[in-house]
Amino acid sequence: MRHTKLALACIAAAAVLAGCGKQSSDIKIGHVGPITGGIAHLGKDNENGARIAIEQANEAKIKLGGKEVKFVLVAEDDQADPKVGTTVAQKLVDAKVAGVVGHLNSGTSIPASPLYSGAGIPVISGSATNPKLTEQGFKTQFRVVGRDDQQGPAIASYLANNNKPKTVAIIDDATAYGEGIANEVEKTLKAASIAVLPREKGTDKTTDWKAVLTKLKGRDPDAIFYGGMDATGGPLMKQGRELGIKAVFAFGDGACTEEMAKLAGLAAEGLLCSQAGIPVAAADKGFLDAYKKKFNADPILYAPFTYDAANLLIAAMKKADSPDPAKYLPELAKITYKGATGEISFDAKGDRKDAEMTIFTMQGGKIVPLAVIKGGKTTPFAEFGK
Repeated sequence: MRHTKLALACIAAAAVLAGCGKQSSDIKIGHVGPITGGIAHLGKDNENGARIAIEQANEAKIKLGGKEVKFVLVAEDDQADPKVGTTVAQKLVDAKVAGVVGHLNSGTSIPASPLYSGAGIPVISGSATNPKLTEQGFKTQFRVVGRDDQQGPAIASYLANNNKPKTVAIIDDATAYGEGIANEVEKTLKAASIAVLPREKGTDKTTDWKAVLTKLKGRDPDAIFYGGMDATGGPLMKQGRELGIKAVFAFGDGACTEEMAKLAGLAAEGLLCSQAGIPVAAADKGFLDAYKKKFNADPILYAPFTYDAANLLIAAMKKADSPDPAKYLPELAKITYKGATGEISFDAKGDRKDAEMTIFTMQGGKIVPLAVIKGGKTTPFAEFGK
């Protein structure tokens, strides 16, 4: 009996060893965005894009260094809070992730970026637009969307040329993103000799805007621009219409979603907004079909860009034949990649070259693209789509 048990133990051990020989090596890729709170829908949308990229890579059975590898998405919730953002960034550093997709917000991306830089971990944001993110000089930081010093002028110029306001009020939510894009809009409007009222402020938690709006109503602006997210922008627009304000409401990408129609109802009709990239509808059909199949919904905003961000990390690893950040980072910096959002390459700062900007309006509760701006040229969306 003793010999039988020993033989069985040896067979079991051999089976385990044989199994180990077939196991793939796990490569962890982090994703960070707000999965709880007022803009959790946007954080989850971004995570979904990255998740599809990871699953498709695993289906492709990629080999690095002669071994089949398995990619694992490590998803973290930064609650759109800068302090939480640095905490989860450190958590991913400690977990020795090979790369990171995120964060969603500029306000969490900027304070987290030194931690990733210090650890030598490449990070690609699919949605953070504040210029400061890539102006810090970190060689590990990239983004696949445009910057607010491109997006702000795009929405401001469109507003100026098409709506021809004489006076514009600007409100921001006091975040790195909201204040940053509001500043860029203000610069562009003033350069076009349009009067801009003194700045009004809220926070990224403000939902009662009546005091600010009552003050603005007395000044009768032709347009109101809000730098902030849809969770606060929706109530702002709804309350503005309730107070009888007739001004055109305009927003950046944080409030350029159909969530605005849910939060503001019919008041959202006719808003103008911008996105720092191509519209979701113009993304690669293969990605859109895969998203719909997996989540039984369409992407909201930047999921195609986080999908590309995750795929860029993996493509650079394949070029370097290694998941080691020190080895694949140089390949990432010089990569040219055809993604779901078009051809992607980076400049010396880590910004996407030739990023498009899209202008939208709200019609029948749906965000509808009006025009795409690239290299200073505005193309009606119907023509861009061709």
